[in-house]
Amino acid sequence: MVSRSADPKRAVVYIDGFNFYYGAIRGGPNKWLDVEKLFRLLRPHDDIQFVRYFTALVGGRSRARQEEYLKALDTLPKVEVLLGRFKAKRIKCNVSGCSYSGDRFFVGREEKRTDVNIAVTMVEDAFKDVCDRFIVVSGDSDLVPAVNLIKRRFPKKEVIVYVPARSAVRGAATELRGAADKDRMLPLLPKCRLPASIPDGAGDVIQKPTDW
Repeated sequence: MVSRSADPKRAVVYIDGFNFYYGAIRGGPNKWLDVEKLFRLLRPHDDIQFVRYFTALVGGRSRARQEEYLKALDTLPKVEVLLGRFKAKRIKCNVSGCSYSGDRFFVGREEKRTDVNIAVTMVEDAFKDVCDRFIVVSGDSDLVPAVNLIKRRFPKKEVIVYVPARSAVRGAATELRGAADKDRMLPLLPKCRLPASIPDGAGDVIQKPTDW
């Protein structure tokens, strides 16, 4: 018989979608990325249970492209998309050289709930014993309390952080790296792009945006 210790470690991947996008994806050729395949290749010795992708729906012209991508992710058997939201926020313009004499306030949008959703889901998965390894794709220090709780209550479980960043400054993520058992930068593999056309299982086809 093969002992339990020789079995692959059960792993769940937790992707902070906006941290991932702005740190490693934006402006590059990997927007149409198959995140399930990426982590199968990065973690070949793990038994990946789920790839949980946390994000919120944006506004404006980018919304349609984002929705197509999320629909494409929904076709992947192990990927689960979990949505937060954006909240309107009144922001004051503090540009000292601006000579505009009118209202110095404008309305912006602030992403809400993503880091909380990730933290709560990680802790819930720990208590339900869903996995042995937590693969966290983020550099956000707001996740440190959740990592610390998991390490304190479940010392045999392992937290591995992949920081999505193309610069040393953004990739520092000192607090989150320090809380994890292991940490590394996130490599993007060109072989992990989704097909340009994907049947959605309901008779329609999901198309890669032309400018991606």
